[in-house]
Amino acid sequence: MRLVFMGTPDFAVAALDALVKAGFEVAGVVTAADKPAGRGQKLQESAVKQYAVAHGLKVLQPLKLKDPLFLSDLKALNADLQVVVAFRMLPEVVWNMPPKGTINLHASLLPQYRGAAPINHAIINGEKESGVTTFFLKHEIDTGDVIFSEKVEITDEDTAGDLHDKLMHTGADLLVRTVKAIEAGDYKEQPQPDAAQEELKHAPKIFKEHCLIDWNQPSKNIYNLIRGLSPYPTAFTRLNDKVLKIFKAELEEKETGLAAGAFLSDGKSYLKFAAKDGFIKLTDLQYEGKKRMTVDEFLRGMRL
Repeated sequence: MRLVFMGTPDFAVAALDALVKAGFEVAGVVTAADKPAGRGQKLQESAVKQYAVAHGLKVLQPLKLKDPLFLSDLKALNADLQVVVAFRMLPEVVWNMPPKGTINLHASLLPQYRGAAPINHAIINGEKESGVTTFFLKHEIDTGDVIFSEKVEITDEDTAGDLHDKLMHTGADLLVRTVKAIEAGDYKEQPQPDAAQEELKHAPKIFKEHCLIDWNQPSKNIYNLIRGLSPYPTAFTRLNDKVLKIFKAELEEKETGLAAGAFLSDGKSYLKFAAKDGFIKLTDLQYEGKKRMTVDEFLRGMRL
């Protein structure tokens, strides 16, 4: 089969690499346009584009997915199947183009955690497992018929970054299995249950206001928020009127008589904030204007 692959970040690179190594013919790669980034505002290529160029794959970078020129170029690739991993929402004229349709790899066990941030929300909600799902695209986002899924365990210490890496590798293997099954015609699609049949949890995009820690919450909820937003976009609080990002922390029992949001420190080795029912002991953080560092490194240069 001739494939067209669509994706942008590192998560998608693992899947593309697995397809290439499995021997599939990747006729072209569709990815985001180059964007200015950093202090010098130099044009930055997406991770998928960098991989595609290094492996001699044809690259398309449309600004608009309904652009007639892009649609003509895409059709000329003559794909049997399109594969989407961590890309933007496609119009029907794109996903309905190839004869075998378009499949997507989603980083959750659908129908749970449909949306833009399934990895973050799974950890924020304290889930013990997540997974990856392959499905055929249709009109409503993340609602198409499921082809395969694979579960992945979430430990109590896993951050969103840890789960991202687990799902990235599991997802790449599942995608190869899916494409092989479609090529052989050896699969059975399963419609997703709707909200009336199953209580659904959603995974909407996360904005900065969702990252501010509310110290009046139970300590376990705050701990999960920190894990679920690490390393990006990162949970934060304020210290001396500056932003303090928290990448990693530990749970501790709370001493009596300390108000939520108050902190304790020996000025050398520990810094912990009081939550509703316990302490959040910081271990890995970044103070506004500084680099990321351990708590003892931070305290050596900080007067609290």
